[in-house]
Amino acid sequence: MHVIADISIVPIGVGLSLSRYVAACERVFTDAGLETRLHANGTNVEGEWDEVFAALRRCHEVLHEMGVPRIATNLRCGTRTDRVQKMEDKTASVEASLRESEQRRR
Repeated sequence: MHVIADISIVPIGVGLSLSRYVAACERVFTDAGLETRLHANGTNVEGEWDEVFAALRRCHEVLHEMGVPRIATNLRCGTRTDRVQKMEDKTASVEASLRESEQRRR
């Protein structure tokens, strides 16, 4: 099953700078062959259900191996049965709506 997930992995007990941990998880997702889009508060990850969730587990393992004592993960995911939808499809639809509404305002 194809899934698009919005994942925010929060290392706890390692100080204020988290970029090295974010980078480690980005590498895990990339190495798993998943499509990713990093954003200010997390990462959108797209792929097959089992692969996405295996990579999420691997992120936890890698961060613990890096010395992170505690991790909190926020996850939101969506699936469809009517068609395969890519991340680009979702954003393109919103962008098209914005263009249409802008044209109507003129």
